[in-house]
Amino acid sequence: MRVGLLGGTFNPPHIGHLVCATQALAGLELDRVLLVPVHEPPHKELHDDPGLDHRLELCRQAVAGEDRLDVSLVDVEVPGPSYTVDTLSRLHERCPGDQLTFIVGGDMAFSLPRWREPEAILELAELGVAEREEIRRADILERLAALRTDHVRFFDMPRLDISSSQIRQMVAAGRPIRYLVPDRVADYIEQAGLYR
Repeated sequence: MRVGLLGGTFNPPHIGHLVCATQALAGLELDRVLLVPVHEPPHKELHDDPGLDHRLELCRQAVAGEDRLDVSLVDVEVPGPSYTVDTLSRLHERCPGDQLTFIVGGDMAFSLPRWREPEAILELAELGVAEREEIRRADILERLAALRTDHVRFFDMPRLDISSSQIRQMVAAGRPIRYLVPDRVADYIEQAGLYR
């Protein structure tokens, strides 16, 4: 099975995440895409964190009813920072027959040489890069030339200028977030009183 992995804090998940997942499904010819919420991000502070259980449930609500989207617990089960190479290694042990594709934006692909064990990452998975105008494909491939560029594939992604931090600020200010997040995510945020 060809499985795409979209990692993040998902604090909260929004339509940009889902558009990315569905465009990767089509553009990279994947069978399914898993949202992989991190227990703790290794390179940034987690602001306004409602807690791991809430972030996990927000992800479940975001993909509810989507046959080819699901949520993986591979990172939330392991305390501490989540590094991509460790995530991919654990998934390979659990499902050795799956072909993994780690989905990232162009900016993240460009920074791959600075990640922990970038060579091992490209041995364990393909890199599925959401192509946007800011960073061109040629620049990314040039940047990754010392690594396995045969394991890098691109897909088109419309530009959606939405961020989780922006959504948290809007909730805190009492502004509507409908159409920025799936309805079930908005309902859960409201019912659980998150980000107030």
